[in-house]
Amino acid sequence: MLTAELGSGISPEVIAAAAGVELTHLASLYHDDVMDEADTRRGSPSANAKYDNSTAILVGDLLFGTASDIIADLGPEAVKIQSQTFIRLCSGQIRDDRPCPPGTDPHAYYLGVLADKTGVLIATAARYGALLSGCSRETIDVVREYGERIGIAFQLADDLIDISSTGEVLGKMPGTDIREGKRTLPIIYALESTDPADVRLQELLRQPTHTEAELAESSPLLRVHPAMDRARAETLAMALAAQDVLSRPLPDGEIKAALGHLALRVVQRDQ
Repeated sequence: MLTAELGSGISPEVIAAAAGVELTHLASLYHDDVMDEADTRRGSPSANAKYDNSTAILVGDLLFGTASDIIADLGPEAVKIQSQTFIRLCSGQIRDDRPCPPGTDPHAYYLGVLADKTGVLIATAARYGALLSGCSRETIDVVREYGERIGIAFQLADDLIDISSTGEVLGKMPGTDIREGKRTLPIIYALESTDPADVRLQELLRQPTHTEAELAESSPLLRVHPAMDRARAETLAMALAAQDVLSRPLPDGEIKAALGHLALRVVQRDQ
């Protein structure tokens, strides 16, 4: 809706596209909670916990279908974008659920996962607003790239919050990534350390899953590790890169300023 203001403004078509994106987002969260075996989402019981996995998956599918039905009224290009977004969301989730392949750079692999798992959805939101308000192709491309970068930045910040925050603040159980043996950016950097003092932490982080006792041991060690500051710096750099995209020919004014501010806000949530 914000990028639509770069064109002719918010219209019923823009609102419909926004609803389609949000339903797609919600559907992905239903499926994500099943994959993570999460009990809560934003402080409330997750659908899989309140009902069961089968119900959560089917409702997620129902939401995906409803989103596609809404987008189908917006024309063939909008439908194509929705289909490509759905494909990338699923691809990102599949790769996120699997370890980095041998011989592949774990850092590059993980950023690629985030681009598909989260970046594409924010890119699509920004793209729809510009497309459906009659913006130029150049503007559509600019906001698409901006959206993908802040989507990656948002997820990088989420990964930090999963380590640094408490359950009360997070609204769900913290340490999910450590518990599941996922290689998020702070974990990747901690595993690269050559400091002998990190041997025990690295031993814990290399395990495919964590018991609650192991999580209680590894989380405090990682929370104060230099890897966290290094990951925060890269997260901020991604947000600044999103701002830099806006320096291309977009009209100066409140909308451009708001987009730039948003890029920083999404990475300042654990501070």
